[in-house]
Amino acid sequence: MRPKAMSMKSTEMPKKGRIKKAMMADESIAMAVKEESARPAVKMVSKKEMSKEKMMTMQSTSDIAAKLDTLGRFVTRYGLVIVLGWIGTLKFTGYEAEGIQPLVANSPLLSWTYNLFSVQALSNLIGLTEIIAALLIAIRPLSGKVSAIGSVLATGTFLTTLSFILSTPAAAVYVKDASGLTGFPYLSVLPGQFLLKDFVLLGASIWTLADSLRNRA
Repeated sequence: MRPKAMSMKSTEMPKKGRIKKAMMADESIAMAVKEESARPAVKMVSKKEMSKEKMMTMQSTSDIAAKLDTLGRFVTRYGLVIVLGWIGTLKFTGYEAEGIQPLVANSPLLSWTYNLFSVQALSNLIGLTEIIAALLIAIRPLSGKVSAIGSVLATGTFLTTLSFILSTPAAAVYVKDASGLTGFPYLSVLPGQFLLKDFVLLGASIWTLADSLRNRA
């Protein structure tokens, strides 16, 4: 009887060992599956956080752009108002009237006006037109329709002054210097390059006109 009992014990021990190994293997597999299933969740959270940060950055950039747009509109409109009003006021002085005389006298568009007005009287008339344009442009918050009239006057003013680049002999360097450059498009400092800035003022005038017509009150 003893040998038989020992035989049964010897067969039971390997079975227990196999069961234990199987259980350990199952536990290892379960842990591996658990770890693997946890990884995508971490990645998804990370992507969500990145997406949220990106949206916040885009929103911040959009807010800055909107503020700069508002500032740019304000500076464009009222910068134009300052330029027109200031220069228009100076037209009532003698030195400014004498300064624009060569420009007007050589202009096919305006030279005939000296047959009707004196140098100072014409300068005063031009200055008054510029001041009126400035005031009309400035009242945009009150009336877009009235402001548009000022923008039309400003646009006409700067189209005229830009034509002086072509009609005024002193606007281009016609005498050769050491560099050998002469004639158009080599503009003199005064009045050529001084007049060239009116392209920007013309653009501002056209923009204020469009803005006033877009939101007429």
